[in-house]
Amino acid sequence: MQKVLVTGGCGYIGSHTIVDLIDNGFDVISIDNLSNSDEKALEGIQQITGKLVRNYQVDLCDLEKTRAVFAENPGIVGIIHFAALKSVEESVFQPLRYFHNNNESLVNVLGCAQEFGVGSVIFSSSCSVYGNATELPVTEATPFQEAECPYARTKQMGEKIIEDFCKVTETVRAISLRYFNPAGAHESALIGESPRTKASNLVPVITETAIGKRASMTVFGSDYDTRDGSCVRDYIHVMDLAAAHTSCLSYLLSGKYTSPSEIFNVGIGDGVTVLEAIHAFEKVTDQRLNYTIGPRRAGDVVAIYANRDKAERLLGWKPVRGIEEIMRSAWAWQTAVRG
Repeated sequence: MQKVLVTGGCGYIGSHTIVDLIDNGFDVISIDNLSNSDEKALEGIQQITGKLVRNYQVDLCDLEKTRAVFAENPGIVGIIHFAALKSVEESVFQPLRYFHNNNESLVNVLGCAQEFGVGSVIFSSSCSVYGNATELPVTEATPFQEAECPYARTKQMGEKIIEDFCKVTETVRAISLRYFNPAGAHESALIGESPRTKASNLVPVITETAIGKRASMTVFGSDYDTRDGSCVRDYIHVMDLAAAHTSCLSYLLSGKYTSPSEIFNVGIGDGVTVLEAIHAFEKVTDQRLNYTIGPRRAGDVVAIYANRDKAERLLGWKPVRGIEEIMRSAWAWQTAVRG
């Protein structure tokens, strides 16, 4: 089996992607320093797939320890790089921490890919690179606007680092996946979104409120220029997103790429407001949420959703789950595992 390294493999998207990789015949190892994740995710992966995945608890900003993982695991054919700090709000108040962690770790991963002959790298980018986009839906050609937070700026910078690196190396080819708002959980309810720090993404905030872990939740902003005044996002089921990474890896390994570094949007392709997401949850679970309307939150863009035509055309990928399945699976995970 071909060996793949997943950084941040114990995290939310990383753990679901490992399941999809194993289901498609890949052998997987993980690097995760567990700063915002838990190795219990590996137990869930093992129950789902029957495979025990080894995790190296290494900080990717430590180059020598990162190199040691590569040296111990010859023959890696691809890297899927998720590991990063990701809180929009936190990044506003800790910009240097985000610039150091997210960009230094990427540089080290790329350097190791070149040194150890790993030809395929997939970078976890984000729709936040678009800022407050001047056109909707955004395409891969939509120009960047000013980043609304340091987290988003690290993703803009990360894409440019990859682009410049791949221009001058003949051995590494890369894809930056600009994904939108991952949500939901594996259908088994054995893995899901469970950050070690306080959840800030909408869907786990909804489920934690519904189950009573939070007394109430806040909708940030009611005066945006949208259908109901709340922000618009493109929510994609985490298993659809996981499948996109496997499709990208297969695309690179097959040699179908047309340039040293490529970019793909991965989203459902439709916008849902925060209030619409809340109502979808209430509909499929028959739970009523205690929420209030609050002021806007620093770092939030008004609206963003994807044009995913390129991914469907070149990767043969498209999502198969919608907002109601996202909410249904997230609630099953919350009640069965995190209740």
